[in-house]
Amino acid sequence: MCCLLTYGCLLRPHREIRELRWGDFSENLSHIYLSGKRNKSKKNRIVPVPKFVAKELIPNRQDLNIFSNRSKPFNISYFKTIWYKYKIQSNLIEENQTLYSFRHSGATDIFKRTGSVRKLQAALGHSSLEISLIYLRNLEVCELKEEDMPSIY
Repeated sequence: MCCLLTYGCLLRPHREIRELRWGDFSENLSHIYLSGKRNKSKKNRIVPVPKFVAKELIPNRQDLNIFSNRSKPFNISYFKTIWYKYKIQSNLIEENQTLYSFRHSGATDIFKRTGSVRKLQAALGHSSLEISLIYLRNLEVCELKEEDMPSIY
């Protein structure tokens, strides 16, 4: 579930996702409302939840964490430990792949489909366009299309 939320909603796994409560979701599970106190940019965010993520969610009481099913989230190392154990057992995960890799893949997908740095900025919850531009540099996204290139008539 953490990987789905990281990829599909572009949330940061070690805080934004780990601290999610069922009360952070809209009634129909179509949006997540993140308080500025619980995200890196310190701004309130409303994050759309794609249908492929929503169909995996089984809501519980509003005050419960979606992973621990208690009022408090698991400790800060929880996802890191699970990821490490899974990585050892799986031959699908590359050596340098992290939970954040899913966020990068989701960001690449958004940028390829929209071509919009502004939409990417909003989806990632970056406080400035400059941060998203730096982020894009590492995504290895081809911004040019064949029709952008010189041609001979």
